[in-house]
Amino acid sequence: MGVIPSPNIWEHPGTYELENRAFDPDGLVERAMREVADWAGRDVLDIGCGTGFHLPRFAATARSVTGVEPHAPLVSLARRRTARSGPGLAPVSVVAGSAEAVPLPPASVDVAHARWAYFFGPGCEPGLRELGRVVRRGGTAFVIDNDGSRSTFGRWFRTGYPTVDPDAVERFWSAHGWSRTPVDTEWRFEDRTTFEAVVGIEFDPATARAILDEHEGMTVDYAVNVWWRRF
Repeated sequence: MGVIPSPNIWEHPGTYELENRAFDPDGLVERAMREVADWAGRDVLDIGCGTGFHLPRFAATARSVTGVEPHAPLVSLARRRTARSGPGLAPVSVVAGSAEAVPLPPASVDVAHARWAYFFGPGCEPGLRELGRVVRRGGTAFVIDNDGSRSTFGRWFRTGYPTVDPDAVERFWSAHGWSRTPVDTEWRFEDRTTFEAVVGIEFDPATARAILDEHEGMTVDYAVNVWWRRF
């Protein structure tokens, strides 16, 4: 399976940065992850790290952080973001690679994180095998995934991506031995212009227009699944 381009962040990294800032402003996803496996003092891998938005967050407490990203322009942005580590931050490296071919030695990380990279379910098996290779015994992998079965955003997601069956996705992860922690969080934007721009990169034009006609505010209830597995 080859790399599937991400039209949101690959084509609109600046707007996607604003989306990252608006998603989960209260840190509920990271809280759920820490309750399963804290990365403090451990080696962390962020698969599909994009512009490196999450790398400094992991580096605040981790021992080391590696971001892996297949799209060369995003690799450059992530490296620029993490070029100067602040006091007390773990060393961060960003390398070109993919979920199916992680350029790290076997058993080299304790915590692996992939966000929005695996929601298509079937077809991700090569990436899951790579997790089994690079995560140490006793380590944990996380996949943060849209939950299309609930919330306002979930309803929009089902409309915009009708081929993604939430029940089939859940069966896929469960069949591969992953556990699910549901999280109810939000998109919370500071202004309507940013909200409209983000909707425009996440959905086809017709779906985006319907969303903007329906929703007048700048906050959206948003359900996700934190899928996780220990190795």
